[in-house]
Amino acid sequence: MALYQPKPGSKIIPVTVAQPHAADHDHDHDHDHDHDHDHDHDHDHDHDHSHSHDHSHDHAQAACCSGEACSSTLSAAPQPADVPAGSSAWQLAIPAMDCPTEGRLVDKVLANVAGVLRVDFNYIERTVTVHQRDASLAQVQAAIASTGMPPRLLSAEEADTPAAPPVESRGQLWLAGLLAAAAEGAVLAGASDGAWWVAALAIASMLAGGRTTARKGWYALKLRTLNIYFLMSLAVVGAMVLQQWPEAAMVLFLFALSEKLEALSLARAGEAVRSLMALKPDTAWVEVDGQWQAVASDSLQVGRVVRVRPGERVPLDGVIVSGRGDFNEAPITGESLPLDKGEGDAVFAGAINGQGLVQVQVTAAADGSVLARIIRSVRDAQAGKAATQRFIDRFAAVYTPIVVAVAVLLALGLPLAGIMTWQAALYQALVLLVIACPCALVIATPVTLVSALSSAARRGMLVKGGAALEAAARIRYLALDKTGTLTRGEPAVEDVLLLQPDLARDAVLQVAASLEAHSTHPLARAVTQAAKGLPLLAASGLQETAGEGVQATVNGQRWALGNRRLLARLGADITPWLPRLAQGSGEMWLCRDGIPQALLLVADALRPDAVAAVAQLQQMGIKLTVLSGDQQAVVGRTAAQVGIAEALGGLLPDDKLAHIRRLAQQGPVAMVGDGVNDAPALAQAELGIAMGAAGSDTALETAQVALMEDRLDKLPQLFAHARRSMAVLRANIVLALAIKLLFFILALAGVATLWMAVFADVGASLLVIFNGLRLARAGGKTC
Repeated sequence: MALYQPKPGSKIIPVTVAQPHAADHDHDHDHDHDHDHDHDHDHDHDHDHSHSHDHSHDHAQAACCSGEACSSTLSAAPQPADVPAGSSAWQLAIPAMDCPTEGRLVDKVLANVAGVLRVDFNYIERTVTVHQRDASLAQVQAAIASTGMPPRLLSAEEADTPAAPPVESRGQLWLAGLLAAAAEGAVLAGASDGAWWVAALAIASMLAGGRTTARKGWYALKLRTLNIYFLMSLAVVGAMVLQQWPEAAMVLFLFALSEKLEALSLARAGEAVRSLMALKPDTAWVEVDGQWQAVASDSLQVGRVVRVRPGERVPLDGVIVSGRGDFNEAPITGESLPLDKGEGDAVFAGAINGQGLVQVQVTAAADGSVLARIIRSVRDAQAGKAATQRFIDRFAAVYTPIVVAVAVLLALGLPLAGIMTWQAALYQALVLLVIACPCALVIATPVTLVSALSSAARRGMLVKGGAALEAAARIRYLALDKTGTLTRGEPAVEDVLLLQPDLARDAVLQVAASLEAHSTHPLARAVTQAAKGLPLLAASGLQETAGEGVQATVNGQRWALGNRRLLARLGADITPWLPRLAQGSGEMWLCRDGIPQALLLVADALRPDAVAAVAQLQQMGIKLTVLSGDQQAVVGRTAAQVGIAEALGGLLPDDKLAHIRRLAQQGPVAMVGDGVNDAPALAQAELGIAMGAAGSDTALETAQVALMEDRLDKLPQLFAHARRSMAVLRANIVLALAIKLLFFILALAGVATLWMAVFADVGASLLVIFNGLRLARAGGKTC
């Protein structure tokens, strides 16, 4: 494919089309099977331990961080999932474009350029991404320039860093305001609207502050587009024809002022991305010829070791290889308390090392870090369109010509019907022209969504676009995986039943831990963890039998710890105690000289916040179901502990998929999993949510929502935040429509004035922007 070759340093972004998630997971090694104890203490390490659930994935194995593909697929240009197949993309800056009005002009002219397949806009950063196949960059730039807004191709460095909006001089604007106020004051003092010196003040005001509006109105006329600049220019010309000079000047000044205020408001929304960008250090300390030197963090490769001093931010994702420190990961995971980490623990770019000197081995390049993915997700959300925004765009395309048509009919019909004079009817028609612009409606959605998404990201909830946020607000059914979601994904001793009267609980745990001290089996670790703090006893003649358990001599007595198969071989009778056993727990029997002494019940430990989170979700009207590959007894017991009525166990991936489809017939359904084993179900659900995604590259790519921490309380926070965001968005739309409708009626009644119409348009736009920006407050309550 031959492409236009841009100047050196400019960015051409290849696009790859993502394959369906299910195709990448032909074998679903469900973690739930890891804890299918079936009353067995199975020490067969080659089978049971191979599937142990562990969220701390090795970042160095991330496929997209080891070759050239990484820089393209993780580029800064927005690449929504539905980009045209086989296309490439150019990202261009358009400094003069700061609202959807200009965007529609650009979209219109690019529709006529051969090879352009799709155009995505980012009004907050004033950029456009042009998806194309065999198009000419020169023609694309010329077409955009024909709108009066010359573009500039962004270099790789510029595309990766959101630019601050241009700073414009306000002196002429304030001069225009003073001159317009002088003209209005003169009329209020008794001067005629048509007096030559009043007209001179008005014309001077318009020349000082209205040239930009007039220029954009001229380009809209050339391109035959009914946008606010053309309508406003027409209204001002009409006021001049009617000898309403002061009002023409004041209308133009108010509109120019509103443009400045709107640009400042959008710039504030852009601070969300810039504040995230500021979290990543530009430099990192590396050892060069025996000395530590500061180098650009973007230049470091995977495997390099960097030093992080107390008070510094981690420059890149990595694993601690020496030292210990407490790390504030609030910007990444939303965890407010610092986490103590040492050798072998993963740390993330942007986290602050509170104390302790550590050395970190880099596991992901700069553009592959978790922080980089969060930034990319929030930035991409500005380019993608949610369902509400697509509807508003379609509505605006119909609304504006209808109101303009009504204005024309008003100007012609009312005088002919003898209801108004020609002058009065023309004036009210000009008022309607100003009301016709749907700016507030169109700008309400992107500002609200970007604010909501950036706020969620700061709380450790990475929502991939407005469509996912809208889906989260609609969810009424929630399916949860068991292992690693409701539970920790690792077994723990939950109870000790004493079968003989001469034993105490601590003594049982002490002997059991002494038998298991040298085993690496997950159940052995559960026993040693339960006996933590108790001194170990000397054990001799240690004998471990795969699939059964372990035996040893302690204090001259032969002890055994294992499952029923081991006890059967030893001839131990456990029949008297079987009625006392509850379904759903793993059994570890402790025998002394062939006589049962105690029973250790082992289960996958619940997350500490599971019960409270489930209760909150149910209070929100969300119906919960547990879908798991573990045995039904275990799944049912876990669900009962947290208060979930429906629990299905023994499910294969296809079974989970079928149940998601069943739930989807009843209402919008979300699936919560780890992003790896539940990929088919996550893809099938209306909303796929990955738990503990900060340590999993696959989870970050698979799910529509990635919760950075293994915390269930993030789920009610997510749904509450989504519902609040959609409520704010609906309120913005209703507010904008109500203001338009009110002034539409006032115009038809002959009451509204031009400057009132401008205030209505400007005021509605500013109100919806500031209302949407409320969602960007970090740490604000969402429940």
